[in-house]
Amino acid sequence: MNDLVALLSAQGAAVVFLATLATRLGAPVPAAPFLIVAGGLAVGGQLSFIAVLLAAVLGNILGDGAWFLAGRRWGYRVMRFLCRISLSADTCVRRSESILGRWGGLSLIAAKFVPGVSVVAPPMAGALGMSNTRFMAYETLAALIWSLGFLALGGLFHGAIQDVLAVMSSVGLTATLVGTLLLAAFVAWRYRERRIARQVEDIEHVEVGALREALAVGARLMVVDLRSVETRKIDDRAVPGAVGITYGELDDRLAELQAERELVVFCDCPNDETAIAAARLLSKAGLPRVRVLAGGIAAWAAAEALDSQPAPLDANVPPAVAAHPA
Repeated sequence: MNDLVALLSAQGAAVVFLATLATRLGAPVPAAPFLIVAGGLAVGGQLSFIAVLLAAVLGNILGDGAWFLAGRRWGYRVMRFLCRISLSADTCVRRSESILGRWGGLSLIAAKFVPGVSVVAPPMAGALGMSNTRFMAYETLAALIWSLGFLALGGLFHGAIQDVLAVMSSVGLTATLVGTLLLAAFVAWRYRERRIARQVEDIEHVEVGALREALAVGARLMVVDLRSVETRKIDDRAVPGAVGITYGELDDRLAELQAERELVVFCDCPNDETAIAAARLLSKAGLPRVRVLAGGIAAWAAAEALDSQPAPLDANVPPAVAAHPA
C-alpha cells in the first residue's frame, strides 16, 4: 500500500486516468479506491486536485465514448454481448433496459453507480440513436458527479485514509487471500444460482419450427415478446404478430392474457431465463398452457435467416447457355 501512495504521489493524474479508463472499458480494475486515495493526497497537498479530476473525467469520457460508438455502429448486439459475459447476465439486461427507459440520458449518471450496468448504458444509448452532443453533455455531467463524489470522499476522510493504508499494508497478504476467497465464493454462488435457474422440468418449451407451423395454420395462440420497448426499438428481429409485454407488466395484464387459450413467451436472454420466470408466474396465475420459445428471438431469427439464404446450385446441372444472335 505504501507503493500505491508513492505511485499516486508521483504519477497521480496518469494513474487515475488509466484506472478510470480501464474501469469504463470493462476491465476488472477498481477505479474508485484510486480516486479516494487521490482525494486524500490532494487535500494534503501531494497532488493537484484539478489535474486528478480532469484525468478521471477524461477517462470516463473516452471509455464510455468507445462503447457509445460501438453501440451506434453495431446496435443491440454490443449490449447483448456485454450482458452475456456478466455473472448476472439476465439481471444486467433487465436493469439496463429499465434504467435507460425510465430516465433517458440521465441514466448515464445513474448507471455509474449501479454494478453491472455502467458499461452497458453507453452502448445502449448509442444503439437508441442518442445524438453525440446529447451524449457528451450527459456523459460529462455524469463523469463530474462520479469523480467529484469519490475525490470528495477521500478528502473528507484524508486523515483516516493514511491509517487505513497503514493497516492494509501490514495485512496485505491476508487481505488479498480473504478477498480472493470471497470472490471465488461469490462466483460459485452465482454459478449455482444460474444452474438452478436452468432446471426447467416444470416448463414446457416449443421449438421454432413447431411455432412457425402453428402460426402458419392459424392456431389460436398468443405470442408474447417480453423484451423492453427500448430493446424492440433497436432490435429489428421480431416474431410476426407477437404482443410486446415486459415481465414487469404481466401482473397488470393477467385479465387480457387469461382470455387466451395458449401462450408462447420469449425473450432475448441467456438460457431463456426471463421467459421461464414469466411462464412460471403465468402458470401460477392459473393460465392453462404457457410455453417458452426455445432459444428465444435469437433462435427465431436464425431460422428466418436460414430460410432467406439462396438454395445451393446443383453441380450436376450445366449452366444455361445464352442464345447468340443470328
